[in-house]
Amino acid sequence: MNKNIKLAVAGAVLALSATANAGIIIPAGDWTLDVNGNVNTFANYTRADSSTGTADTAINTAEGCAATSIVCGGLASQRDANSLGQEKKQLGINTGLLPSWLGFTGKTRQNDLDVEFTMSIQPNVSDNSAAGDNKTPLFRQTYLSFGDKSWGSIKLGKDIGIFASDAILNDMTLLGVGGGAGNSGASTTLGGIGSGYIYAAWKGQIAYTTPNMNGFQATVGITNPNQLAGATGNQDRYGFEGKASYSFAANDVTGKVWVSGATYDASVASTAGVAYVAADSDTAGVNYVAATTGSSRTVSVADIGANINVAGFGATGYYYQGKGAGTTLLGANGWSGANKRDSDGGYVQLTYVLPTKTKIGAAYGVSNLDRASGEAASSLVSENERYTVGAYHPLTKHLNLVAEFNNVESKAHNNNKTESQTYSAGAILFF
Repeated sequence: MNKNIKLAVAGAVLALSATANAGIIIPAGDWTLDVNGNVNTFANYTRADSSTGTADTAINTAEGCAATSIVCGGLASQRDANSLGQEKKQLGINTGLLPSWLGFTGKTRQNDLDVEFTMSIQPNVSDNSAAGDNKTPLFRQTYLSFGDKSWGSIKLGKDIGIFASDAILNDMTLLGVGGGAGNSGASTTLGGIGSGYIYAAWKGQIAYTTPNMNGFQATVGITNPNQLAGATGNQDRYGFEGKASYSFAANDVTGKVWVSGATYDASVASTAGVAYVAADSDTAGVNYVAATTGSSRTVSVADIGANINVAGFGATGYYYQGKGAGTTLLGANGWSGANKRDSDGGYVQLTYVLPTKTKIGAAYGVSNLDRASGEAASSLVSENERYTVGAYHPLTKHLNLVAEFNNVESKAHNNNKTESQTYSAGAILFF
């Protein structure tokens, strides 16, 4: 099975023996080919509670949100008293957090080097067009790697980002839905992205990974310098990302501890100030967003996490903190004018395997976004909070049935609030 699919499965610790298998192995001369992936589909019912508060048109427009947004950057489905925004009920048939996947990996040993390539595509399972065939698939991986267990490996190409990758790979909703479900046609849901961690994303990179040294391993790399939400134009330098982890096993106890971080220079264009208007707020003479001149700004973020499993019980804890890193996507809403907004968040997760082999789990996650220095209160998101309860049952060696309930609540700095609940049921098949 593709290395990142393996990590996703092992990290989520949900599919038991059903997903601990290799893909379809094909010997081909000097090469060993692995055709691998998954197909998953979920029926989702989302109910949006009535939102409280009034949209701030100016800040919504400045931050790239719909003018009617009650919480700009909020992840909960919104429905205000006048039925603006989204419908009270949303129905969808979609993939979950992990997209359906078809991967091709080739491995060989040449000149004392382990050489590998991986390419993958992620087709959708639903499309809202009349013909149902207009959705463009995702292409998340195209990379090569080479190395040896004595000194490590080097990867060149597009793969999951280094920072925060362990946060998503240990999220139990990776085999389910989490937040962000709605009408059909979306590529994926959000899981705990934006309500517990920042999305690692899929990035062009050149990275070095050390050999495994009695459980300790580290990765450092340069990443696509132009892949930062809110940045414009070419960047002044590459992004830098890195992580270190320690995995351990003793008797029936297994676990992992990790830290990771990222830093980018964000190139931004000149902007005009965005002021309050009478229809938006009673606060006079204060800008939502100050005027700026074009400049390069540094974004930095770091995290720490741990996972432990013993006697059928599993526990995961995770925390991150950033400056200018924003929320949900790296860099999104990270600045007000020339001033950084601080952000932090994390999640806790508990799971247990029943005698029937069904894994049940509960999780709580939150992502916070502070106001910048001198910034007035507005409808910009201050907090996205999520509760998840799920059950994951291995029906066969490769097939898992999944049921989840997710409650997402979004709050703004001016006390605006939206809340929604999603009920999901479906299946995920690995090969």
